[in-house]
Amino acid sequence: MQIDGVGIFYREAGPKDAPTIVLLHGFPTSSRQYETLIPLLAARYHVIAPDYPGFGQSDAPDPSSFSYTFDRLAKVTDDLLARLKIDRFSLYIHDYGAPIGFRLMLAHPDRIHALIIQNGNAYQEGLGKKWAGIAKFWADPEGHPEIVDTFLSLETTIQRHVAGSTHLERYNPDAWLSEFAHLSKPGQRAIQTALLYDYRTNVAAYPEWQAWLREHQPPTLVVWGANDPSFISAGGAAFAKDVPDAEINLLDAGHFALDEKNDEIARLILDFMAKHPER
Repeated sequence: MQIDGVGIFYREAGPKDAPTIVLLHGFPTSSRQYETLIPLLAARYHVIAPDYPGFGQSDAPDPSSFSYTFDRLAKVTDDLLARLKIDRFSLYIHDYGAPIGFRLMLAHPDRIHALIIQNGNAYQEGLGKKWAGIAKFWADPEGHPEIVDTFLSLETTIQRHVAGSTHLERYNPDAWLSEFAHLSKPGQRAIQTALLYDYRTNVAAYPEWQAWLREHQPPTLVVWGANDPSFISAGGAAFAKDVPDAEINLLDAGHFALDEKNDEIARLILDFMAKHPER
């Protein structure tokens, strides 16, 4: 679908008259990260999983003609949902999907039914050790090209999946090979550098997101890969401070927890959604 002049790819499954769950993917993947979860949810729910501009099978316009910021990615996602006439939904947010999802929540609090959080950070204590180096890049992007080199490298792409894992046999190497192939395309360095620099706006917005949670108290399920070195387990546990009734599950898994715990996470989601039906 064309949104703001950009071709946006999305996956859709399940009955259209069922409650909708919107799955927002992380970096550097796409809606493909949900390919094993979608069939398990679609028997009961209408599922939408978009690719953001610059990711997956969506268009990747040059940064000279498209502003790669989280504000812009959220606007495109918002416009896509409006075009699909989806005005009430639950959100599954992971990694980059969290800042996009929180922008949707702040813009349309009446549209959010429930929140499912999987290594989607909103707390300072959830930032792992690597973020100290990224903060140096935010302060002086021209002076730290090595941060971008590492961020986009094959080794880092692999480690996003396997770091901290106790279940390496559950991983499909095609995941990181396809991600690295995408990151190696012409224009991707500029796109991902722009988004990495803009990520500083998300950290600055944490207090606003936390205040939103305290005010609105959405039904909240946390399914957090506790072995993630990037968004550490303290970030998952922290949601209980602002949403005391949140269901917190710290799982023996890494950043891409679905790679290791797809069936368990699906069961947790289905049980959680059954306890919080749309009225």
